[in-house]
Amino acid sequence: MKYTERVIDEKIQGKALITDLREGNIKKLFIESYGCQMNMNDSEIVASILSNEGYNTTQDLKDADLVLVNTCSIREKAETTVRNRLKKYDHAKKYNPKMKVGVLGCMAERLKEKFLEEEKIVDLVVGPDAYRDLPKLIKEVDAGRDAVNVILSKDETYGDVSPVRLNSNGVFAFVSITRGCDNMCTFCVVPFTRGRERSRDPRSIIEEIRSMEEKNYKEITLLGQNVDSYLWYGGGLKKDFKKASELARATAVDFAQLLDMCAIEFPKMRFRFSTSNPQDMTLDVIHVMAKHKNICKYIHLPVQSGSNRMLKLMNRQHTREEYIRLVNKIYEIIPEMALSQDMIAGFCGETEQDHQDTLDLMEHVKYSFGFMFAYSERPGTLAAKKMEDTVPLAVKKRRLQEIIHLQQQHSLHRAKEQVGQIQEVLIEGTSKKSDLHWKGRNTQNTVVVFPKEHYKMGDFVHVKIENCTSNTLLGTAINYSDNN
Repeated sequence: MKYTERVIDEKIQGKALITDLREGNIKKLFIESYGCQMNMNDSEIVASILSNEGYNTTQDLKDADLVLVNTCSIREKAETTVRNRLKKYDHAKKYNPKMKVGVLGCMAERLKEKFLEEEKIVDLVVGPDAYRDLPKLIKEVDAGRDAVNVILSKDETYGDVSPVRLNSNGVFAFVSITRGCDNMCTFCVVPFTRGRERSRDPRSIIEEIRSMEEKNYKEITLLGQNVDSYLWYGGGLKKDFKKASELARATAVDFAQLLDMCAIEFPKMRFRFSTSNPQDMTLDVIHVMAKHKNICKYIHLPVQSGSNRMLKLMNRQHTREEYIRLVNKIYEIIPEMALSQDMIAGFCGETEQDHQDTLDLMEHVKYSFGFMFAYSERPGTLAAKKMEDTVPLAVKKRRLQEIIHLQQQHSLHRAKEQVGQIQEVLIEGTSKKSDLHWKGRNTQNTVVVFPKEHYKMGDFVHVKIENCTSNTLLGTAINYSDNN
């Protein structure tokens, strides 16, 4: 798999893995998700809301009464993928004229009513904060009217909705803890499509995780556009925290405290989180990770560029030096920590020296994984409005390939460091290349493949790492640790 398109198992693209069936429901919902883990989790929320309206999910497009596609606007390619997918829905609709088609998520929020004009097949357009309104909107469509709700909310977290686990294999699941983003990076549409940051009541988070524990899930990923900004003080936007009462501020729960609560409350479950922003990550979080064995030693820590000039143009709120100091401190506290990055090649005005600064930063950090892309202008962002996209496409592609090539070297380097170690691996499924082997992930989020023997899905297994590729560890199980 290309590094520019690296998709770990929790970033499942396309239709759901599991069909949800509720007795008495006769209508059929086909839902597909594209983009980030938050979109996958949102689709599960939508399925839950519509389950109460008589819908069961189906994986058979031609039988669907309602087809929903949950969209991403982060890059132009993601939007093109959705447009192409709508053509397939149009074909299916010719054989099932009663089928209704809706667009959800960030692309719906960005384009709004324009979607109905551009894509005649689309019957309803619903933004990320309006999913509770779906039953009413579907009635509008059934009555022959187009339906749109893309109003952003200041308090919606869906904390009281129990998601239908469509994008899960029964071993790991995602739990959303925040919505929205206050970091106005000049290249990013997320603040415009998902609104301002707001955090979910920690009690509802704990209750959802407990329900997952009762169903024998073994790993939870805490999700947010920026999890390190998590701050619960009784509700409201993060930016209004200073206006809260003295008692609310004194009893507030931040991300380090929430992470500590989860690890203590559920000692037999494993925890991950995503995504972190460097300027908001505190060392309190790192110390909590060091304190608990059941918090995985892996952080996705996007940087986007190694050049201070580019970081300033991107409005990243941190410098190269501040980022390096944070990384050095992380490695000092947890030497075995694995870090991954997001990197943009060819942002507006990027020079060859800026690009070399990025490669130099990568050499210093030696990330375990990377998510790398050539810059594409996103309508509505500050970069699109006020900055000129001056880097030729050929130069962007060449710089991207250099970043990818270096990341491949570093990934192999980090994998080789683990050869000879005995690591705890959570079995998530059968290896894609062999029915005789399991695959799972270690605490550093690296995929580990080993012979099946007598183990089963959801087992924690100690594996001796014997060999590796740049993104997979190969080994043999040496014993079984029963965490049931």
